[in-house]
Amino acid sequence: MSLTDRDRKHLWHPYTQHKTAAPPVAIVRGQGALLWDESGKQYIDAIASWWVNPFGHSNRFIADAIYKQLTSLEHVLFGGFTHEPAVLLAEKLIEILPRNQQKLFFSDNGSTAVEVALKASLQYFHNQNQKRTTVIAFEDAFHGDTFAAMAASGISFFTQAFQGMLIDVVRIPVPVPGREQDSKAALREAIQNHDCAAFIFEPLVLGAAGMVMYEPQILDELIAICKESHVLTIADEVMTGFGKTGKTFACDYLARQPDMMCLSKALTGGTIPMAITTFTQQIFDGFYSDDINKALFHGHTFTANPTGCAAALAAISLWQQPGMQENVSRINMQHRNFLDTIKTHPRVATTRLIGVICAIEIKTDNHESYYGNLRNKLYDFFIQNGVILRPVGNIVYILPPYVITNEQLATIYATVAKALDQVS
Repeated sequence: MSLTDRDRKHLWHPYTQHKTAAPPVAIVRGQGALLWDESGKQYIDAIASWWVNPFGHSNRFIADAIYKQLTSLEHVLFGGFTHEPAVLLAEKLIEILPRNQQKLFFSDNGSTAVEVALKASLQYFHNQNQKRTTVIAFEDAFHGDTFAAMAASGISFFTQAFQGMLIDVVRIPVPVPGREQDSKAALREAIQNHDCAAFIFEPLVLGAAGMVMYEPQILDELIAICKESHVLTIADEVMTGFGKTGKTFACDYLARQPDMMCLSKALTGGTIPMAITTFTQQIFDGFYSDDINKALFHGHTFTANPTGCAAALAAISLWQQPGMQENVSRINMQHRNFLDTIKTHPRVATTRLIGVICAIEIKTDNHESYYGNLRNKLYDFFIQNGVILRPVGNIVYILPPYVITNEQLATIYATVAKALDQVS
């Protein structure tokens, strides 16, 4: 019996309607930007496996760091204990984070990193006897699938089954070019009409919305509006962190920095689930009290797992190598050249690019749903042609590992161009 057949007997996959979905592709090996299935077919991982593998699959440097850590301390509880990998990782992150970030809280994944930030925002004001119960977020945002993170997300079919059960959220337009003033006005109105605790945003790129992009200058202005009214700001860098936009963090493009940042995905180079929420000293001090009830009562069994910390330290070391950052510049240039050739295609509506992220919006006669017919046809076409791409509606995006070769990129580009001609 094949691995795929065995899978179908017991496993429930994410974001999958099993009655209509095609059988999953059974992957048995990975190396660099490549994956192989159980029949030996090769695929180019053009989205770094949901944006987590910037340094490629089976990275020996990270694997060696994990092995070394496993032989000394695989895990210890973090409640009342500490260990060197967590301390080293904290020290390393403080060096590269925006200077206002001073405290780190560990969790398990991007959604829980956001959950921690939102809970901390609400409790921060509760600890000061202020009632602030509303969160501001962008329309079409996606911040995760735990309850508070889901509430802050604006993609309705992910959340429609839970309407009426979620925290209060006011949504404002994404400040894409031409809508900057609308976004600012909506933010001011939200703050004026609601008891707002925090504004959460994906800095510069809304990933699950289809790689929707906006400029750093307008985000600086939105953060400034929040600071005027003492509304806390949360940068969800789960996708953008560790080089995706060309800088270590998307917030590195900003003049004003958020109060909190959420990190995961590439944090451990795609090896071990781990997340971190970072805070200013001011936020931490809002919980520092003789009153035990003012503590942040949140935690995870694998908080600050030493093996995950070792993987993260190795991943950061790889990112800081000049050659890796040169790779990001190289990929950006390859993307730019490809978009220059494809943007005049009669089926291309718009193109977008920042760092290693490029996106192509395909013209359609009707609104294309997230998992609509065109998206499914494109996905199947890419898989059949040995390229792993997951279009978002009518948006095809490429976000590859930094170790991908120019030849592999050329294959991806050729496959996308072929899809534009053949898939409708």
